Parts: sequence; structure tokens; C-alpha cells
Amino acid sequence: MMKICIAGAGAIGCTLAARLAQSGQSVNVLARGKTLEVLQQNGIQLSDIDGDYRVEVNVSDSAETLGHQDLIFVCTKAPSLTSMLKLIQPMLHAETIIIPVVNGIPWWYFQGIQGRFAGESIQAIDPQGLMSRLAPQQHLIGCVVFITACRDAPGVVTSTTPHLMVIGEIDHRMSERLTHVRAIIENAGIEARAVDNIRDYIWTKVAANLTSNPLSVVTKGTLEQIYGDTHLTPLVRTMFNEVLLTAAAYSARISFDPQTFMEQGAEMGAVKTSMLQDYEEHQPLELEAIGYAVLELASKVDIPMPATQNLLALTQFIADQCQP
Repeated sequence: MMKICIAGAGAIGCTLAARLAQSGQSVNVLARGKTLEVLQQNGIQLSDIDGDYRVEVNVSDSAETLGHQDLIFVCTKAPSLTSMLKLIQPMLHAETIIIPVVNGIPWWYFQGIQGRFAGESIQAIDPQGLMSRLAPQQHLIGCVVFITACRDAPGVVTSTTPHLMVIGEIDHRMSERLTHVRAIIENAGIEARAVDNIRDYIWTKVAANLTSNPLSVVTKGTLEQIYGDTHLTPLVRTMFNEVLLTAAAYSARISFDPQTFMEQGAEMGAVKTSMLQDYEEHQPLELEAIGYAVLELASKVDIPMPATQNLLALTQFIADQCQP
């Protein structure tokens, strides 16, 4: 049994915590504010395609109280990532595995591999390299999560789609610890894949996030509308093509052809993106990781992304109007 911590109790964090606890794992949760109070009193309530669960977890707002952990899933939005990495420091020991469950281009993208940009920081996300110092690469396993979940209230989460997590070492090795973590996730009823090129899946998720999240803030549209409405699909297809070109420049393979990508997006139904949910709750948007980091990588290899750039500018304008 590993000592497992979920750092961040939003929709994805609570989904993981509930599933892991339901499978028999002893789960610690690092949470704050109202969410901390609710989890202490009522545990986590999850409703997904396999049923309804209510699980008890050990929850605290103090990493020192939780103590050293063997496996930490960092489940927070990109704007809070640096502060969360600071909070978990007392939980780290020499062999702790950190799995950032985050959207967009990760700060470690150029770590662990050779190449033209090896070791560089992503300026849009981690300009001073602080994240890299807080979570050195030997602790990291990359992750791409394909879980659509909505937080109905603190500690109360609904998910209506299948769960999938793809994990991989950032240097593309197939390691023993990777296999072990995959088995833990799989045993929790979440489809888990251990892969030897996590960056392919990062770009696949980036394509989904970038073509839907900013546009949902501008249009207030659901996934079904964004990928199915004829007023929006030409723009979505153009942005998807821009992402495809950029991914290819970094030797990444996106497994979907454009038509299949659009059809599967529309089949997600009347689902609000996480960015639209954040906008409606007056929370910071993940534009840096989902959008501006992609533009930065495109610029490095001289690929223009005019449609994406213009949409991000419009989204940023709308978001700025909601700031106090």
C-alpha cells in the first residue's frame, strides 16, 4: 500500500479521491476553506456512470500533518499550480512520485528529453523555473486525464462520461514505478494506460482543450454546440489544423483525424468546459497553459497560429472585464 495524497479537491481531485478510496486505498486529501470543512463533515460524494459513492477520506489543510507521501496527485488549475507545489513540499521524500493532473502544456515539457530546446522553461507558465525547482524531474510522472467532471458543490461531483488516465515517464522510459501506479489507478475503476511517449497524449488533449475552452467562454456554448454547430465548426477546424501543424513540428502524433475529432467532440453532449465553469464562477482562467504556452511553442518553430491567437485575445478581453 502506498501513501497516496490528492492535493486539490476540485472536480477531478474529488473524482480520483473517491475512486481510489472506494477501491480500498487509504487516501489523504489536501484541501482548504469550505471544501476542507465539507470533506471533514461529509466526505466526498461522487456520481458517475458506475453509480453513486460516498467515501470518507483523511483530509487536512496542512501538509505537515499529512506527513510524507509516496504518491501525490496534484489536482489544481494552472493558475494555482505554483502555490500548490509549494504547499506539498513537507510531504516529499526521496522516492515520492508527483503526478500533476493539469490541463495544457506542462512546465516540464522540455525536461527529460534531448533536442533543440532541452532543459528550457516554458515562459508562459514557469518563466523563472520555480516549478522545476519545486518538483524536480526525478519525482515526476506525466499525466493526461480524460475525465469530464462537474463540481456541483464543495465535495460533490458529477461525471457522466468514462474515465481515462494516460501516464508516462517524462523521459519516455517504461519503468517499474510507472507500471505500479497504472495498476493502482486501474484497480480504482479508471481506465489507465502507461505509455512510452506521454507528449503525444499531451498534444491530443491540448487540441481538445484549445479548440473548445476559450471558444466556450466567448460563445457560452457546450461541447455539443462547439463541435457541431455550423456557425462554429469552421473556426474549430482551423484551430485544430493549427495545433496539428505545431504538434507535428515537435514530432508528436495526434491520433484523431479532423472529422473523427469533431464528431467525438459533439458526442460529448451539452457539457460545459472547465474554463466556462471557471468563468461563470469568476475564477482565473487557464489561458496560459492551454493557450499562450501553445503559441509560445509554435513561435519557437516558426508556425503561425492566427486563428488561435485571435480567439485567445478575444477570450482574454472578456475575462478581463470580469476582474474586480
